[in-house]
Amino acid sequence: MPAILAAVAGIARELEMPALLERAVTTVCELVGARHGRVEVTGPEGGVAEYGRPGTSDGAVEIPVRAGPKTFGTFRIEPGEGGFAGRRREVLGALTAATGMAVEKALLVDGMRRRERWLEASYDVTKALLGAQSLRATLRLIAERARVVAGGTGGAIALPAGPGLLVFDVVEPPGEDSDRLTGLTIPTEGTATGIAFTTRRPIVVRDYGEHVQNEQRDRAGPMPAMIKDLDSAISVPLIVGEETLGVLLVAKFRDRSPFTDSDVQLAETFAGHAALAVEFSRAQEARQQLAVFEDRDRIARDLHDLVIQRLFATGLGLEGVSRLISDPGVGARVAGFAHDLDGTIREIRNSIFSLQAPAQAQGSLRAELLRVAVDARDTLGFEPRVGFDGPLDAAVPDAVRSDLIASLREALTNVARHAGATSCSVEVTVDGLGTRLSLVVRDDGTGPPPGPGRVSGLANLAARAARWGGTCALVAAGDGGSRLEWTAGLPARSAGEQGTA
Repeated sequence: MPAILAAVAGIARELEMPALLERAVTTVCELVGARHGRVEVTGPEGGVAEYGRPGTSDGAVEIPVRAGPKTFGTFRIEPGEGGFAGRRREVLGALTAATGMAVEKALLVDGMRRRERWLEASYDVTKALLGAQSLRATLRLIAERARVVAGGTGGAIALPAGPGLLVFDVVEPPGEDSDRLTGLTIPTEGTATGIAFTTRRPIVVRDYGEHVQNEQRDRAGPMPAMIKDLDSAISVPLIVGEETLGVLLVAKFRDRSPFTDSDVQLAETFAGHAALAVEFSRAQEARQQLAVFEDRDRIARDLHDLVIQRLFATGLGLEGVSRLISDPGVGARVAGFAHDLDGTIREIRNSIFSLQAPAQAQGSLRAELLRVAVDARDTLGFEPRVGFDGPLDAAVPDAVRSDLIASLREALTNVARHAGATSCSVEVTVDGLGTRLSLVVRDDGTGPPPGPGRVSGLANLAARAARWGGTCALVAAGDGGSRLEWTAGLPARSAGEQGTA
């Protein structure tokens, strides 16, 4: 009897499933003299343990592992000499019952630990808000904590990117594969992430990697190799009130246990806390930007009402003087100065639009491009300088617009990841005929790598350009750094349309 009590106590002390099953099957087989034993607890949290070597199945018994009405798995025991008669059968029954209760306790403890980890993750996100983290940093923290706590291989957050589209804005953990997936645009229809966004309900899928590869089969450039090995995945919407802010995604490799209903419930609770954190970060950034925009608006008015008017008057005066000068060389130089002033006025007008666009030009292409540049501040460490020339809003159709925005986002991400730059400029131009769109991104970083370069990193950019009869090239800038030029053809507009630009 003391040996049996000690065995029951030893089994009950184990709280980790692998160690519990190992101890249970070893203890049972040793006390009843079994040749071979195998215990299996079914379900994602379960496991298998064996003792001895299996022989013939003659005389083997199977006993369910139960605790009350719940059946967790099965013991299969092959008897040794003497079989399981008399006292041995009683011992076998007592130990399997003890195993059932220990399994139930271990599962309860495991559930409590998982809930505690998710609560700690929620606390980490809330604590980060007190440190006034940026929205991008908050999103990255949410994805990182969800991935770690859920035992996932990867985590990501997808945000709305236009009607019927989502973009993976943050992908964890950082690395080459994450770089290639960041900025990936997916439809809301027919994708697990999109369905979670539109239905506002968690979606759990298996064979997630195969789904992604099928969805992205027409994507330019190869998908990261790790994608094909992803299996179980959870997509959970980030909801605040009536608004769906985005979707939190966590996925596991095939060799890991799939997500359970309990995992989904815990992830959904965490997503609720995370959504509030995202909304708080958005509101905080909006307040900060409002203060900046008020100052910018005042500066823009002063530039327009004072500086531009004076420069314009000076330019007109120089043009008039150039006509009165008898020396052709001097007259040409004065006219050149007037032309330079016109260029300066155009640059100031671009600056004025840059100052006012976030507050006053919502929905315009220029405002959307400026917003991408502003969003890149956290990853770059500085805000890119942005300039425009030509009738962008009138000449660029919606289909090209989405590719242009995605290309700028990816280009700035590449600068942040690989260039080591301290400054960056963006120029977006539509030619005078409204038939050619050009995006030029310059940086003062290390320059492009020698040889073929980062072909995979440019594959998406090149594919988007080729879709519209354009090109994409990354070259060394003359004064150091890199120069990326992305072009696209635009549909010809009628004379009436050109006149309204």
